[in-house]
Amino acid sequence: MALKGSSSSNSRDESRFVCELCVESRRSLFSVKGCSHAYCADCIAKYVTSKVEQNITSIGCPVSACRGKLDPEYCRKILPEHVFDRWGKALCETLIVGAKKLYCPFKDCSALLINDGKKAIRESECPHCHRLFCAQCMVPWHSEIDCAEFQKLNKNEREREDIMLMKLAQNKKWQRCPNCRYYVEKKEGCMYMYCRCRTAFCYNCGNVADALNHTFHYCSKCKR
Repeated sequence: MALKGSSSSNSRDESRFVCELCVESRRSLFSVKGCSHAYCADCIAKYVTSKVEQNITSIGCPVSACRGKLDPEYCRKILPEHVFDRWGKALCETLIVGAKKLYCPFKDCSALLINDGKKAIRESECPHCHRLFCAQCMVPWHSEIDCAEFQKLNKNEREREDIMLMKLAQNKKWQRCPNCRYYVEKKEGCMYMYCRCRTAFCYNCGNVADALNHTFHYCSKCKR
């Protein structure tokens, strides 16, 4: 008779059975807790592995209407070590309240972190990779600007180099083309600017061409 939760011995007097997954005659029976379906250990191991790879943590009998259940410890003897570890880790993560669960924003780390909720914090250090990140924006630390200003940036403007360029432009009082968003620096002359994307605008206020007097290069908005 097969032992519950483990592969049975290959004794000569053991009766054979047909696995309901691979439909082959087998001797090694793996019993699923809470059901009477017959599966071989190899098929259950492959079945569990596929579910874990899909980030599914609650794994039951392969028959959808069956109430049979599987858990990591019960299947430990038949699972590859990395599958067992991943399944256990995923189950632990599901026990954490979603609002308190976050991940290190650095893609080469992505460690699970817990927000204890005691106080709102911005600057934080990942205990795994030891790099600073903003716990409010969930991005690498942006010391040059505050969170409100950071959130207004387009997604392609949030890298550290982009933020440094933005701060330099503010210090130099550069203006951005309202169409292509390239920075423009005025060396001399009036406030009328004509960008390489063929957009005319006022260098002082950024007003676009349809509000400008092209004859006198006069902005009706800022009166310059």
